[in-house]
Amino acid sequence: MTEALKSPATLLGFDYGTKSIGVATGQMITATAQPLAAIKANDGIPNWNIVEQVIRDWMPDLIVVGLPLNMDGSEQPITQRAKKFANRLNGRFGVKVALQDERLTTASAKEFIFTHGGYKALEKGKIDSVSAALILESWMENFYQ
Repeated sequence: MTEALKSPATLLGFDYGTKSIGVATGQMITATAQPLAAIKANDGIPNWNIVEQVIRDWMPDLIVVGLPLNMDGSEQPITQRAKKFANRLNGRFGVKVALQDERLTTASAKEFIFTHGGYKALEKGKIDSVSAALILESWMENFYQ
């Protein structure tokens, strides 16, 4: 099997934000993802020691970072910052990184959390991590197409 066709077994997903970075883990066997605890960020800069610990704990074959785009597909100011975050993950930890269009994942995450826990369950970190799980699942769906 060539490297290009090889499916990554373990994935980590990140939903980049300036105050909170959602995190999820996923695996290709069932093409599902589970939210993990979000990582607080200070103007988009996470505690890199926490990021490193998550990567060590999960040892992903691939990291998928959500790419925030406008509904028309154009970039917005945070798009470049998400790309920079993805590049830093690759540079610091040597893990392969892919970008995935994340349009509507936050709205879908809020809807999912509200449906399963009501208004009080809509915590920012939880929304970000459910968004990260949705980003991962979207990437996996595209992988199998």
